[in-house]
Amino acid sequence: MARDPFDYPREWEADVLLSDGGTVHLRPVVPDDADGLVALHSRLSDRTRYLRYFGAYPRIPQRDLERFSVVDHHDRVAFAAFLGDDIVAVGRYERIDGGDSAEVAFVVDDAHQGRGLGSILLEHLAAAASESGLRRFVAEVLAENAQMVRVFRDAGYEVSRAFEEGVVHLEFAIDPTEESLAVARSREQAAEARSVHNLLHPGSVAVIGASTDPTKVGYAVLTNLLSADFAGTVYPVNPEHRSVRGVRAYPSVVDIPDPVDLAVVAVPADQVESVLDGALAKGVKTLLIVSGGFAESGPHGLHAELRLVGEARAHGMRVVGPNALGVLNTAPDVRLNATLAPRLPARGRTGFFCQSGALGSAILADAEARGLGLSTFVSAGNRADVSGNDLLQYWETDPATDLVLLYLESFGNPRKFARLARRLARTKPIVAVKSGRHAVRPGLAATSTDVDESSVQALFEQAGVVRVDTLAQLFDTALVFAHQPLPSGPRVGIVGNSSAIGLLAADTARAQGLRLAFDPVDVGPQATPEEFAEAVREALVSPDTDALVAVFAPPLAIPGTSYARALREVVSAQPHGKPIVSTFLAAEGVPDELAVLSEDGAPTRGSVPSYPSPERAVNALARVVRYAAWRQRPQGSLTRPAGLHAEQAQVVVRELLEAEDGKTTMLSDADVVRVLGCYGIDVVAFRVVSSPDEAVAAAAELGYPVTLKAVDERLRGRPDLAGVRLDLTSEEGVRTSYAALAEISGDEEVYVQAMAPKGLSCVIGLQDDPSFGTLVSFGLSGLVSNLLGDRAYRAVPLTDVDAATLIREPRTAPLLTGYRGDEPADLAALQDMVLRVAALAEDNPEVRSLVLDPILASPEGAFVANARMVLGPPPSRPDTGPRRLRPISVS
Repeated sequence: MARDPFDYPREWEADVLLSDGGTVHLRPVVPDDADGLVALHSRLSDRTRYLRYFGAYPRIPQRDLERFSVVDHHDRVAFAAFLGDDIVAVGRYERIDGGDSAEVAFVVDDAHQGRGLGSILLEHLAAAASESGLRRFVAEVLAENAQMVRVFRDAGYEVSRAFEEGVVHLEFAIDPTEESLAVARSREQAAEARSVHNLLHPGSVAVIGASTDPTKVGYAVLTNLLSADFAGTVYPVNPEHRSVRGVRAYPSVVDIPDPVDLAVVAVPADQVESVLDGALAKGVKTLLIVSGGFAESGPHGLHAELRLVGEARAHGMRVVGPNALGVLNTAPDVRLNATLAPRLPARGRTGFFCQSGALGSAILADAEARGLGLSTFVSAGNRADVSGNDLLQYWETDPATDLVLLYLESFGNPRKFARLARRLARTKPIVAVKSGRHAVRPGLAATSTDVDESSVQALFEQAGVVRVDTLAQLFDTALVFAHQPLPSGPRVGIVGNSSAIGLLAADTARAQGLRLAFDPVDVGPQATPEEFAEAVREALVSPDTDALVAVFAPPLAIPGTSYARALREVVSAQPHGKPIVSTFLAAEGVPDELAVLSEDGAPTRGSVPSYPSPERAVNALARVVRYAAWRQRPQGSLTRPAGLHAEQAQVVVRELLEAEDGKTTMLSDADVVRVLGCYGIDVVAFRVVSSPDEAVAAAAELGYPVTLKAVDERLRGRPDLAGVRLDLTSEEGVRTSYAALAEISGDEEVYVQAMAPKGLSCVIGLQDDPSFGTLVSFGLSGLVSNLLGDRAYRAVPLTDVDAATLIREPRTAPLLTGYRGDEPADLAALQDMVLRVAALAEDNPEVRSLVLDPILASPEGAFVANARMVLGPPPSRPDTGPRRLRPISVS
């Protein structure tokens, strides 16, 4: 059957980031691209043509042009990389003799070689080939074409090579390997970090809409850039004035004589599109749009925003905003304040990403008031392009940042966030405020259920993220991370001059799961500064303490500053690296007397944070203790059990979805068994019958004893088991039970199932969550567990440690480990099943929900007695497949 050369899978289109942080648009080639292919060929150097075509090949003959531009998007696939309207690279494969191998080849415009286009094309071609049933790529490369040989060799595949008469024959399987995935992740991190580096380290900034009117946004942005003494060059753009604020102005960005790295757009929304044209023509690297009136204003604004970002990406630019407060970089060689906030904050080692433009100014003011210095700050507004995930990639390798703070309203790609956060948090703490916890996007409404607050906390902790509920808690916690070392354990000493305040601190510590190293030390209200400092010193040097809380109420006779100085001197002299927090004079932040100042005069490491109440001081310390414990725990490894058939499952899932036109659907029992079987999850053998004779025949086939179950889940789940008959050992018992169940349910259909070994009923499930993507849940079955919400959750993907802790976390889990002398269940079998369910979720994001209930956990193993599965279009892009930027669509 002939395939339409214009009809390619739309999901194959992608915006991709290159190694230098620039972007291109990737899509399959269609016949209309013939002229673009000819133009690309005309720009190639003789050398590049020779290496690609093994000869001079000065022009493309008409027959070859038709073959290059007309493909079937199945056996013959070609991708073109577009920068604006120009094709800058092409990659293609052609199936060989109808088999499962294809020949692959690339060519890249000379001006764009070395930007990583070859590896990007290889990833996308391999993904397309896999969908089309191909398993191997082969390539013929001239031996002197070292750059192309390197593209294949460095991709992480197992490449076999043969050399003959100056040509290297390469061959490799295209199924992803651990190494190829690691290579892709590494390149993704480098490219995304580079694009953010371009944003935060511009050599030149154009302010489009720079104004002489102090009431206008363009006036504020230009003024703030100049006031911060930006290390680069500032270009005001204003067609009506020759200069703005004493700086020469230009009528348009294209009139600026030098390159422009960052363009700040501060014109009304209806003028932004015309401004974009100039920025595209100028080749600006990054666009920062502080203007409002886009997605936040309604459907028309959203449409304009999507069109704007699509155009920018297609021309190689990244976009911050719209409706953004701006970006900051306090590095002395940058001094960038491209925001609406009037002052550049004090320099520190904390990176801050804020999704809300409206809150940005308040956040910066609060940071300054608390004595928290920043390295970089990004307020992304509508987050149409650059997101928190991009900043996580940048901060991971930024030597100027030791602590990451996030204010998030939504997640563009929750699975990717969890992956990046888990990796970054191993070396740098992440503290996040997540608003809108219970606001669920429409796309998730069908398969999302409320996750209790303690489980939400556990999910963030699984990723190593310290989650807080308010901005005040964010700064409380950040002050400890920014100024104090991590504790080595949970033992806390409390020293103060008021027994009442000391007891408050002790009660809070116990409530937060901390251990008191000793009873709170009260030096009394009459103690001198020296006596107070000596008590602190003894607590710090004690081998029984891991951290210290100093609580101080000022006496009337001696100024509190004397005590503060004495405390700071003791803390500065202690070599033990134990964190200390204080309630000192009810001050909030870092009082001058407790500050260790940097060369810039800002509080730095060693400063002692102070809180208005002992509860806040202890709560902040407790979060740091939990994070330190997470870092010390074994991380585990991402594990996939043996015997998984992911490709087979994906074929089945696609087939089932196509039969339902992609609509959300609950699968039949037979289809559930097919999908689960691909992952080595067996459902205890069963038959569906509609008469007593069929029931007896099924029981004889399955072998006695059997169980009969009503089809209606509500009957099966009742505590009195009205819909279930167990341990039936005879034909008469089967007939009697069938009649009873048919009468109770009003349905002639009944399940006949082989009896599994007796055990505790458990449930493993999959569900969607707006913050974490797909979750795996575990708990014991039953009414009490359901009412109490006794479930534990982990986000996909799972490590072996995640799986092991998941099945031990519910409050009823001790029943599985031999509670009161019972024989323990086979926990290894449960853990293996959890990992299989997680692999199924990771490979098949179309599985919107899955419930294995009950699973009978016994010493003999874990046996699934019933399963339900719902398929549908995934609510958000999964964190799999070839590298690509977040799609421009309504989230």
